[in-house]
Amino acid sequence: MIWALIAALAPSLLILLTMSGLLSAAETSMTAASRGRLHQLEREGDRPARRINRLLTNQETMIGAILLANNVINIGASALTTSVLSVAFPGPLGALIATVVMTVLIVIFSEILPKTLAIAHADDVARTLSVPTFWTVRLFGPLADGAQWVVRLTLRPFGIKLDAGTDVLAAHEEIRGAVEYHHSEGLVETRDRYMLGGVLDLGELDVSEVMVHRRSMETVDGSLTPRQIVAATLASQHSRVPIYLNEAENVIGILHVKDLLQALSDADGRIDELDIRAILREPWFIPETTSLKDQLAAFLKRQNHFALVVDEYGALQGLVTLEDILEEIVGEIEDEHDVVAAGVKPDADGAVTVEGSVTIRDLNRMMNWNLPDDEAVTVAGLLINKAQAIPEVGQTYTFYNHRFRVEARKGARITLLRVEPLPELDDGE
Repeated sequence: MIWALIAALAPSLLILLTMSGLLSAAETSMTAASRGRLHQLEREGDRPARRINRLLTNQETMIGAILLANNVINIGASALTTSVLSVAFPGPLGALIATVVMTVLIVIFSEILPKTLAIAHADDVARTLSVPTFWTVRLFGPLADGAQWVVRLTLRPFGIKLDAGTDVLAAHEEIRGAVEYHHSEGLVETRDRYMLGGVLDLGELDVSEVMVHRRSMETVDGSLTPRQIVAATLASQHSRVPIYLNEAENVIGILHVKDLLQALSDADGRIDELDIRAILREPWFIPETTSLKDQLAAFLKRQNHFALVVDEYGALQGLVTLEDILEEIVGEIEDEHDVVAAGVKPDADGAVTVEGSVTIRDLNRMMNWNLPDDEAVTVAGLLINKAQAIPEVGQTYTFYNHRFRVEARKGARITLLRVEPLPELDDGE
């Protein structure tokens, strides 16, 4: 009698456990599959990849539908097993045996085994199960949405508001986290890590954080003679030089070396006869709050690689070039005319002597440090921000696990510092 009941139960139980295992594998593989590879397969015409991408556009509904269907199957299998074994073993013993048996079967064959396989071959399993997953979502999706609505309604009195259209993790932060993880595992080189991070940071950085400050700009006085302007322009290491009148902030145009050479050619080398103002290009002024991402797009659209940065009052703050933005991605770009003076001199003991105008991002890249750059742009600015004062020469400060010593100062400007990393402290120290 007992064996006859078990034999009658086995086929139905096998089908239900198989369905439950497939749903568990689908849930795991869909969330673990490579989004980049799936998008590439979709562009190549792969229909399962396209189906998966459609499902992942509403990931909350997909996971809710799969979990709902899986629970229905598991509860049904448990109820069926309990009803059969209660006949074979009357009383509480039948329910106890059914609970133990179903717990073992569901945990091993419907959860651990299929999810392990799904994680090991996420892309292939997801593509294989895309059709049954699609129909599961079609059937149970509305019920899952209703369940989510009930959950939000229940949590609202407790001050917890959930937006169904908001991802738990922003795409940029997800990519950044993946890069950091693979770097810690040794799969992404440090240089590549900074390059990828630089691309992600373009939308968060303003041009004021990478521009050449007006104090460091190379400009030429437009009231000089043509010969003097030509000499000053050729002495500059840049191909574009701002020309000003009366005061350095009153820029009237940009002199391009190529335009200057063309004008010299047209004048048969008669420098004193040049009309400098006639060959000046109109200056392009941009607000200092422009993001690097927007400015990069503007450079490409206007086919102009040089812009002057002004504040909200229209006062000149500095200049930014396409090279400045690209260096945020690939690091320092040097050519045969650049003066190789990064402003950072490493010492044998691991410390560095650094000019105050060096940016924190550049110092972090050079030394593989992690000093914060959200409150200040330069190393000197970071020290002043933390000290809440203009430090004197010889003063030493310790913060962010580094020791900062002021080596030189010119007026109110800190021109040289010594930065020394300190040993990492244990959590209890």
